[in-house]
Amino acid sequence: MISQFFVLSQRGDNIVFRDYRGEIQKGSTEIFFRKVKFWKEDGQEEAPPVFNLDGVNYFHVKVVGLFFVATTRVNVSPSLVLELLQRIARVIKDYLGILNEESLRKNFVLVYELLDEVIDFGYVQTTSTEMLKSYVFNEPIVVEDARLQYSALFMQGTKRMPGTAVTKSVVANDPTGRRREEIFVDLIEKISITFSSSGYILTSEIDGTIQMKSYLTGNPEIRLALNDDLTIGRGGRSVFDYRSSSGTGAVILDDCNFHESVHLDSFEMDKTLSLVPPDGEFTVMNYRLTQEFKPPFRVNTLIEETGALKAEVMIKVRAEFSSSITANTIMVQMPLPKYTTRASFELEPGAIGQTTNFKEANRRLEWGLKKIVGGSEHTLHAKLTFSLESHGNITKESGPVSMTFTIPMYNASRLQVKYLQIAKKSGTYNPYSNPDMNCPKKMCILFFAMLLMSGNEVLASRFLAETTLPEVPVIPKPKLPPLPTLPNLPKPEVPVPKVELPPIPHIPSLPNPELPSLPKLESPTASCGKA
Repeated sequence: MISQFFVLSQRGDNIVFRDYRGEIQKGSTEIFFRKVKFWKEDGQEEAPPVFNLDGVNYFHVKVVGLFFVATTRVNVSPSLVLELLQRIARVIKDYLGILNEESLRKNFVLVYELLDEVIDFGYVQTTSTEMLKSYVFNEPIVVEDARLQYSALFMQGTKRMPGTAVTKSVVANDPTGRRREEIFVDLIEKISITFSSSGYILTSEIDGTIQMKSYLTGNPEIRLALNDDLTIGRGGRSVFDYRSSSGTGAVILDDCNFHESVHLDSFEMDKTLSLVPPDGEFTVMNYRLTQEFKPPFRVNTLIEETGALKAEVMIKVRAEFSSSITANTIMVQMPLPKYTTRASFELEPGAIGQTTNFKEANRRLEWGLKKIVGGSEHTLHAKLTFSLESHGNITKESGPVSMTFTIPMYNASRLQVKYLQIAKKSGTYNPYSNPDMNCPKKMCILFFAMLLMSGNEVLASRFLAETTLPEVPVIPKPKLPPLPTLPNLPKPEVPVPKVELPPIPHIPSLPNPELPSLPKLESPTASCGKA
């Protein structure tokens, strides 16, 4: 349960703000930005994603330079709120196509409509882009991204991904009237490797995801095939017991999980995933791997004292991948002793696209490289100046060296998507129609009347314009084939035996009996005399 949600720019401008419960005082956006901007607690330069200030819990994630923030006074799961913020950013990006400050300001009506459907009184309702299509009616204002910041990430030789391919909205109509059937699949891996001082690998881990973004119409079923020698779990055996047909070793994942729409009926047999992709961007599969693999870079560091208050650091980075692959946005960081006061840098001759910086606040060395071609080697020399003449072992107080980078078209785990196949497609699919919303005519009229009585004339008119009553299909009268005519069969003559009944005996007529006549009775006559 959250109380507020807001989005801030890098300057602290309030772009989107929604107060769901009214529990937190006004000015929380300024309080949050001031605290994050000048964070100086726990010796860290950046604020953690979760912190408490004056009884208010602040949760925030940074997406493309924008702060997505949620606040609450109750004790909620931090992982739940941080995941919610990431999904809200993903839903907004699906609808707007491009997520930046300009697109949010131009589509603020659509953004507020999405927030009202995603969260109700602080409680999450849904974060599915496909389900929201049934409730969100505004269309986005397309913002052209003239300068794609990460266009170089998709450039490898002569192959280049179209700049606007993955920046389209899932609901916006194409101005040309045509809709291209497109689907994009990305395999992204995050590598964590710890080297010893002598250059040996101590720990290695890969966290990978297979992401998909679908612009397919209809309701297609997708089949995604992975490596044939893919194995989930080691089962107590050594990694080197698995060998593929190519001799490079099988791909062994420690664990993995899949999207709710993925069907694993044939995964154990032929390593294929069947799914019906929802609209927008989603993660098909997450996996983790700790199998030994060849690291893409080798980093060697050397520290030497050159005087009582001086030392020299040399950092050498070598790319271990093929020369046909280029790594981009490389950043090397190295913590220095706390008594370091100044650092001067010396790059190799002819270095292009490299930057150096010394963060005096947290005593950290930063070395940025725009790109590194496979097989190349780069070196940085830094001269340090200390404030204390008597100090400890600078080797133990320096480091460890950390490195962040992006390498397109390269995966250290050797997990591959062999092919993607659209198995079948339904022509009757309509993403704007929800089967649960198909109401009878009487229910639609009742709902329309309730909207008018509650004063929502705009919503009622929109409902009337968008609602389509289900039509009863006219079932054609089937044409039955004519019945076959039976041949005229001769009528069988069945002999009927003649039964002769005996004659009825003649009953003689009896004479009518003559009854004797009754005697006639005469009544006596009474005579009256005079006395």
